[in-house]
Amino acid sequence: MTHDVPTIQDIREAAGRIASHAVRTPLVTSPVLDALTGARVFLKAENLQRTGSFKFRGAFHAVSMLDDALRQHGVVACSSGNHAQGVADAAAILGLPATIVMPKDAPDMKKVRTKRLGATVVEYDRYTEDREQITQAIAERTGAALIHPYETIDVLAGQGTAGLEAAADLDAANISLDRALICAGGGGLMAGMLLALRDTYPDIAVHPVEPDGHDDQRRSHAMGKRLGGNNGGASVCDAIVTPMPGALSFSICQGQVAEGLTVTDEEALAAVAFAWRELKLVVEPGGAVALAALLSHKVDVRGETVLATLSGGNIDPEMMVRALATAKPAT
Repeated sequence: MTHDVPTIQDIREAAGRIASHAVRTPLVTSPVLDALTGARVFLKAENLQRTGSFKFRGAFHAVSMLDDALRQHGVVACSSGNHAQGVADAAAILGLPATIVMPKDAPDMKKVRTKRLGATVVEYDRYTEDREQITQAIAERTGAALIHPYETIDVLAGQGTAGLEAAADLDAANISLDRALICAGGGGLMAGMLLALRDTYPDIAVHPVEPDGHDDQRRSHAMGKRLGGNNGGASVCDAIVTPMPGALSFSICQGQVAEGLTVTDEEALAAVAFAWRELKLVVEPGGAVALAALLSHKVDVRGETVLATLSGGNIDPEMMVRALATAKPAT
């Protein structure tokens, strides 16, 4: 691609390239959720995607787009776990070595599964070390192609395929969308889905959803410039804790998104428990924040048709036990 940001045509072409390996995930509905929110809600179940999150879409697309010269030395990526598994699986499919820079406190299951897919894991302290510098140094030393989780056009085009699928399924049923709530870390999923959804629903309101204390998307879009400096400490939503919005995704979303929403750890865990009890789905806290925002009434959606992402399902058993122990059943 020679342009600066992905286009809807790029997303359509990405859908064709990943079709033989990625899962076309369903839109899940629930009468209980509709009654609690007063809306007609469709959940894009990316927790059912290959490797357990939407990240496989962008990772496989980006790795598959590398030419032979770039593939010679393999790939390197930084990730708290979901992009890690996506890149590791993509590299394994295409026969390339992969090195993944992961935080020491990433869930054990994510590290174990990344290694099981054949990748070499390099750990770092997310609170004192810069993962970008570590990853870039590995790329320069080894010649590996850097597959960034949200600063690569090919990755964002791949992530946008989730929105393309959702829009196609709803449009085929003559259903119009009013609003979308999207789990947001670096913003790759939000940017890709915004481009895809706006092609079918030009007036849709798109909200980034983040954990309290890690609301760099909300603050950045409110101020009109990228802001870091989150000081929220540890969060159960590890999958979407990032230093600041990605430059590429922010350039796409600036001035295009609605108010950012935030949820507490307790609200995210309650959404995890709701998904397990009511939807029979396994969702991780970071992948449940959009659902949590709906359940916690962070925005008035009464009478609307709403799309929300369940962006990942890679949760350790201990975290699931915690969610079920602390969250009351929906009433």
